[in-house]
Amino acid sequence: MLGAVKVGPLPDMLTFTHDGRKVLVANEAEPSDDYKTDPEGSVSIIDISGGVRNLTQANVRTAGFRSFTRQSLEPGVRIFGPNASVAQDLEPEYITVSPDSKTAYVTLQENNAIGVLDIEAGAFTRIAALGVKEHWRAGNDLDVSDSDGPGVYPWTVWGMYQPDTIASFVAPDNRLYLVTANEGDAREWGTYLEAARVSTLRLDPTNYPNAAELQRPEMLGRLNVSTASGDIDGDGDYDFLYSFGARSISVWSADVAQVWDSHNQLEVFTFLDRPAAFNVSHTDNIVDSRSDDKGPEPEALAIGEVRGRNYAFVANERSSNIMIYDLTIPAAPQYVGMVWNRDITAANNSVAAGDLGPEGIAFIRAQDSPNGKPLIVVANEVSGTTTVWQID
Repeated sequence: MLGAVKVGPLPDMLTFTHDGRKVLVANEAEPSDDYKTDPEGSVSIIDISGGVRNLTQANVRTAGFRSFTRQSLEPGVRIFGPNASVAQDLEPEYITVSPDSKTAYVTLQENNAIGVLDIEAGAFTRIAALGVKEHWRAGNDLDVSDSDGPGVYPWTVWGMYQPDTIASFVAPDNRLYLVTANEGDAREWGTYLEAARVSTLRLDPTNYPNAAELQRPEMLGRLNVSTASGDIDGDGDYDFLYSFGARSISVWSADVAQVWDSHNQLEVFTFLDRPAAFNVSHTDNIVDSRSDDKGPEPEALAIGEVRGRNYAFVANERSSNIMIYDLTIPAAPQYVGMVWNRDITAANNSVAAGDLGPEGIAFIRAQDSPNGKPLIVVANEVSGTTTVWQID
């Protein structure tokens, strides 16, 4: 060990600034299993400009969220943990850094937001609300049931983006853009369970006059939605249904305005490529089994430049495939294709199954690669495998 310092509670991810002078650590600070302890989320900024052998605690600054109140937050930022303050409820998940190493963008997954961090000041300047996806609009349709077979349809459901991984790139227009993998996540700690199936909820009779029909298992009944959001007027029934994750990737401007979303492509293109792998889980080979939850669950994301063009490599945690998008035009990325190292006919607990549950991706530039070719390295959580792909 060359050096060690203390950071905030439950560090979940870290990254270096581009100038190599600092390490940023996302301290997710999730609550204890019984929810009796809920620490404050933060990002620790470690100054390594003097080397790592001489590190002391004086090299660490921690950016928290105490300056934000419920009243000062943008509408749509979710603060809902039992008895939680804003600082306790915001839980940093993943970080990307601007090319000048001055600004970091931090996903706050459960809160459906992105924090903007001034690295030099050591303080968050904004918590940006990401809004919701209207799944009844053309192109935003999805499969909401594991009891109806594969097929995407429009439903009166609002999808919370809730990104996990975030990455950034500079486009040909010299502007910085952010890319998010909109996995979604529900809070489940001890006796607090945020998710519930639509069939168990009382729906607002005005907004959902055909509730009994909608709550059938082959309709909306099996879909897991949030019980912390949706009862707008506080009368005990749900006026709106908010599902977890947007089943997509999104491109955002540097001021966190959405410029593009992949809509329903992750589900549809996977079905077109391998129908038997549509919304399967990484722990079973049952087609459609994850449709009632978060679908393919885009989680891992890396951006790399290949022959002068930026590409996004997106790993879907459940289906375990990797999808590729050309980001040359940020407002209109182009789908390139997908790759698999999974055998859907093999038992999930066998070596023959291949890669299951991709959790992280790293892009290696051609000039840094041992064979002179661009590579992506994928860590797969469920299968316990690491796979290197060469980009030809």
